[in-house]
Amino acid sequence: GSGQVTLGDRTVPRVGFGGMKLSGPRFLGPPADREAALAVLRRAVELGVTHVDTSGLYGPHVVNDLIREALHPYAEDLVIVTRVGARRTPEGGFEEALSPDELRRSVEEECEHLGLDALHVANLRMPGLGEPEERSLAEPFEALARLQQEGLVRGLGITHITSRQVAEAQAIAPLACVQFQ
Repeated sequence: GSGQVTLGDRTVPRVGFGGMKLSGPRFLGPPADREAALAVLRRAVELGVTHVDTSGLYGPHVVNDLIREALHPYAEDLVIVTRVGARRTPEGGFEEALSPDELRRSVEEECEHLGLDALHVANLRMPGLGEPEERSLAEPFEALARLQQEGLVRGLGITHITSRQVAEAQAIAPLACVQFQ
């Protein structure tokens, strides 16, 4: 994963370990070699990685469960950045899940699978394949900001967005992370 991450007065390296490829084909199911996936995660941290990028969409939940098994309890300097705002369909596709209830459920599931009381950084992933859709992110980002105020999320981020959406999000709450992908 990539994108500047700032938590409080701490800046996390832009480039981190992206967990997406640790799941099976099309990001469904377990990896072909589970032990190798666990070893890769442990080795990444041994080599100094302090930024892990993931999502409950991978597997679903397979990668987050691997991260927890390999790295929990987490080192104090490790920041896990995870995406919310979508869900997997039974066929393996992706659908937006941007309502306040869906975002709360997603944050709670991410915490459960990662073994966290609060997500380090929750990146709101806006919909669209290829180019991001130019639409308001106010309602879902405000819902995430409320979850941050409740203590379920430490830092807020956005991903798959346009520059206009960055400005819209910044007017709602401080951004810990912005990913353009």
